[in-house]
Amino acid sequence: MYKNISEFIKHIYQIYFELAVAISAIMIILIAVIMDKFLYLQACPMCILTRYVFGLIALSSIIGILFKKPIISQLLIIISSLVGLLVTTRQIYIQNMSLEDISQLSGCGMPFNTQVEYFGIIEAIKKTLAGGPSCAEDGWRFVFNFAEWGFIFFLVFLICTIFKLKNS
Repeated sequence: MYKNISEFIKHIYQIYFELAVAISAIMIILIAVIMDKFLYLQACPMCILTRYVFGLIALSSIIGILFKKPIISQLLIIISSLVGLLVTTRQIYIQNMSLEDISQLSGCGMPFNTQVEYFGIIEAIKKTLAGGPSCAEDGWRFVFNFAEWGFIFFLVFLICTIFKLKNS
């Protein structure tokens, strides 16, 4: 039984890697959106930015599928995963700050899409990464919170892609 499952995973990993990455990244985004709607959670700007990075990973994988250029796709996935690791690391850091330090943050006072409309994409990303009290909320937890799960998924994408690139 274990051998069959192991062979199945290796087969998927070797032949359908980009498709599996694209599907998993899209599923992560969909699960987050569904949880927002049904659990009445309100995602902070940094959580929204994290979803966009998962979207970049899915888009990078789809590029590899459509253009049959797995090396370019894998490099884009690595870059996107690194960006995701930086964003989630910043959010985890903010969530572990003291109350005094959190009160001094003023970066993400409005939703991410509103920041993009008013300030442009670059300034919105800067303000979001500066953080704010809404980004410090732990929110929903299942062993880990959203930022910690995002960090884990980005790390898995990064490690798997590096191994795939190395074995190509």
